[in-house]
Amino acid sequence: MSTNKFPCAGVRALHAPTRRDFLYSLGASLGSVAFSSLLAAQEKQGHLPAKAKNVIFLMMEGGPSHIDTFDPKPLLDRMHLKEFTREGQQKSAMESGKRYYVRSPFKFIKAGQSGADMAENWSHLAKVADDLCFFRGCTVDSVNHPTAMYQMNCGNRFGGDPGIGAWINYGLGSLNQNLPGFIVLPEVSYPQGGAANWSNGYLPAQFQGTPLRPKGSPILDLSPPAGITTEHQRKNLDLIAQLNQSHAAEHPYHDELTARMDNYELAFRMQMQIPEVLDLTNEDPATKTLYGIDNPSTDAFGRKCLLARKLVEKGVRFVQLYHGSWDSHDYIERAHDNLVRGVDQPIAALITDLKQRGLLDSTLIVWCGEFGRTPDNGVRGGTAYGRDHNPNAMTIWLAGGGCNAGHTIGATDEFGMQAVEGKAHIRDFHVTLLRLLGLDDNKLTFYHGGRFKQLSQFGGTVIKDLIA
Repeated sequence: MSTNKFPCAGVRALHAPTRRDFLYSLGASLGSVAFSSLLAAQEKQGHLPAKAKNVIFLMMEGGPSHIDTFDPKPLLDRMHLKEFTREGQQKSAMESGKRYYVRSPFKFIKAGQSGADMAENWSHLAKVADDLCFFRGCTVDSVNHPTAMYQMNCGNRFGGDPGIGAWINYGLGSLNQNLPGFIVLPEVSYPQGGAANWSNGYLPAQFQGTPLRPKGSPILDLSPPAGITTEHQRKNLDLIAQLNQSHAAEHPYHDELTARMDNYELAFRMQMQIPEVLDLTNEDPATKTLYGIDNPSTDAFGRKCLLARKLVEKGVRFVQLYHGSWDSHDYIERAHDNLVRGVDQPIAALITDLKQRGLLDSTLIVWCGEFGRTPDNGVRGGTAYGRDHNPNAMTIWLAGGGCNAGHTIGATDEFGMQAVEGKAHIRDFHVTLLRLLGLDDNKLTFYHGGRFKQLSQFGGTVIKDLIA
């Protein structure tokens, strides 16, 4: 962890006056409030040369099985239904209450010129295999969904810390003053752990993720009530700003009030731009077909992926997409096949679309779950094979944004139980993501609870092989 007292531009001294405090002292004009809001949200310089400007984070909640997606284990074909014991002894058996090795129900192919390993049901993603960098060495600390989700998203298993999108926006600022810098596209049912997965934590409130509702209006009250014009809203905001600023002058370090004032202004500006961004009706029919929109299997996630492209195109710094139900303790063939079918075409379309628009080089795409799966499970009814949670081995892949495309980094053992080559903790992966964006984890800190805190909690090592 950094020992530098003021380690990052954007990290302010605990008691030193800021530019915003100075502007507050100038008087109670709306102009000073709006100007200070723009200063807070402006794009900042990172610590190092950046390879990526934006991130699209594809979160497969529930823990996809690496063994059944991107990390084939032929040995499991021979060990199928042989008993798994702590002593390492195996025997053919079908008794209930015991654990057995389970082979993958999917055949694997070598995709692209890079020969990437993929289960054959990833038929669309296989076409862009050479744009992907697979990382098989990642490990985490928890086998419980909520705590593992918190660690993947916030670096801490116990919640309450800022999400990675909040850290990135804190360090780099916004690319578009009219849209939130961190947008989340959840499912109707929030992921385990809830909104804390995209919280601002102890960072100022304006850095938290903004979730868009998957059904109905993406943002409530986006349109003003009938009879209320833009001029009416502007006058109301002016009055509220004067009252708030009078209070803020007496409490210059009241971050919640400052964030609320900023958010009022951002919400007003969003009314002008976000309806156009969220409207997919004007998209080219060929583009919608590319993403699988209007196909029952792919429509929901296809819309999210297309919206993610539009959001980064408009300058949103960090977009996180959720796709749930990957927790396949049984019937993994049926479950994973349906899940892959729902995301395969949209994700491949996202990569293709960004590449065609010249945006893939500056947009880092991350695909992951919160942990991997085990090579064994109990057998229910003799056929309902599945897998349990595994924090010791998982596959994450990257695309775009300066990643080492066309390569597979790290390896697991012959059963897929443990990472054995290129092994790295999730904190190291987080540090690497920040580095791709030009941020140094040891300098991207915030003073809280008596010490300077950072995403990795107490430092990590850049995984150099993941960077081109």
